[in-house]
Amino acid sequence: MKATLTMTSRGVVTLPRKLRQALGLKADDQLIAETTPQGLLLRPAVTLPIEQYSEKRIREFDQAETELDKVLRREKRSAR
Repeated sequence: MKATLTMTSRGVVTLPRKLRQALGLKADDQLIAETTPQGLLLRPAVTLPIEQYSEKRIREFDQAETELDKVLRREKRSAR
């Protein structure tokens, strides 16, 4: 699919609805702009959420790992 786009004086480019729909793009999606020998390439950016763990959450992880270790040790002993 091809489309002719117009850039405003502020550098804003609007992608036509049919193009956005064909690519599955929606409001606030991020795109990567890259120069290539053929011109400008726009492609969707893959973003992954990052969780910042609180001290409480870290303690929960530590406790779960300790409990798992106990279970695994019991299973190992009973398999002997």
